[in-house]
Amino acid sequence: MIGAFWAPLAAGFPGALELKDDCAVFTPQPGTDLVVTTDAVIAGVHVLADEDPGAVAWKALAVNVSDLVAKGATPLAYLMTLALPEAPERQWLAAFTDGLRAAQEAFGCHLAGGDTDRTPGPLSVSITALGSVPTGRMLRRSRVRPGDAVYVSGTIGDATLGLALRRDPSLAARWGLDAAAHASLEATHLRPRPPVALITALRACASGAMDVSDGLIKDFERMCRTANVGGQISVASVPLSAAAHAVVAQGSVTLADLLTGGEDYQVLAGIAPERAVEFEHLAAAAGTSVARIGSIEDIGAGVRVIDPAGRAMAFATPGWDHFRKEGQAPDGGK
Repeated sequence: MIGAFWAPLAAGFPGALELKDDCAVFTPQPGTDLVVTTDAVIAGVHVLADEDPGAVAWKALAVNVSDLVAKGATPLAYLMTLALPEAPERQWLAAFTDGLRAAQEAFGCHLAGGDTDRTPGPLSVSITALGSVPTGRMLRRSRVRPGDAVYVSGTIGDATLGLALRRDPSLAARWGLDAAAHASLEATHLRPRPPVALITALRACASGAMDVSDGLIKDFERMCRTANVGGQISVASVPLSAAAHAVVAQGSVTLADLLTGGEDYQVLAGIAPERAVEFEHLAAAAGTSVARIGSIEDIGAGVRVIDPAGRAMAFATPGWDHFRKEGQAPDGGK
């Protein structure tokens, strides 16, 4: 398995030692820090139990790269622990490897090692990703400050709709979606694309940042709580795709569903007002869309989400809960 499938994914990263040893070697470039993150994807929790193996592999790497991007770290390499309920067929391994290869090419990193085991539970893919950032420059969510403008990259809610379509393809007809919109929403759920191209703009301009994985509302609340500040989001400014706008207008899905659904894997950043124009220009030059959706305020202001009519919104569930019960189907988050 190592020679046929994993070793080719390590080519290009010398520290992987062609996967011929028990450990890998990481030598940071002078003047840089290594940033490390880890996340797992479990069948039946984070992906559907019978999901395409290529999509599972892509997603497992993408959710980790999303954390690196939000730290302003350039992805370098990753370790993977693959736990399988039974010996995999060669066709499954080939599809999984193809998905992993495509993801690492998209994100600019390589496999550096890992482990493969059998598990009595469902398929689990755990990845530890490493990135590089100039020394002392890693972005932290706790560094946002009152007065910062709040920006988010990409669009919000497409993955929530994509998951719903994955569970029930007949929704496309009910929502009035054409084949292209249906495919686009599913692709956002199956193969998220954290905005790697935004790293330079974030390093240059952001006070603090985090990725949006468990729902925009929940993650914004987390950012404010960690930084001991208040804040406000205007939902009228939250970027939605044309397909998401159409589905909300149709009435089957609410805006609140999209704001709390999770798995967007975009970046939420606080930008000092004097850097806002520069941030927007750098993002545009990188081919990445960003939208100003709110502000960071003093802690006494609390955390508020304002609807298009100017009223404060309340959310029964602000985002993904890892320990939700009642047999709920797999859904957002890490």
